[in-house]
Amino acid sequence: MNESHSSSNRVAGEVGLRVRYAETDQMGVVYYSNFLVWFEIGRVELLRQLGFDYKTMEVDDDCFIPVVEVNCRYKSPARYDDELIVETRVTGVRGAVLKFRYRVVRVGDRQLLAEGETVHVVTDHTLTKRALPEKYAQALKGA
Repeated sequence: MNESHSSSNRVAGEVGLRVRYAETDQMGVVYYSNFLVWFEIGRVELLRQLGFDYKTMEVDDDCFIPVVEVNCRYKSPARYDDELIVETRVTGVRGAVLKFRYRVVRVGDRQLLAEGETVHVVTDHTLTKRALPEKYAQALKGA
């Protein structure tokens, strides 16, 4: 990972993927919304690296973390068969709000393709706001 990130970035994870043909448009460039899917892949894998997953959060603890805000800045195109790394960091855990930051980088030349953020509100299955269970808060804060 690029170590030039600010020190406020507490948790970092990486996941690799390869661009599929179906993810590209007529010009052979990755369609913009796929980056949001890749952000989710990065977030899910980061949680696994921390020892838990969405399914366990939802089933065992009635804890959901829907996206309430997303931002993506596109820097350079990704194309079919590019190998990519999605870097994911937790940048905020405060009450019922979680924030993640993402960078999508091409493996071959380390070119930054996109960067973005998601904001999540912790809820139960009825989408009623609730506190993040302490076991998850500690894992995210202390990793």
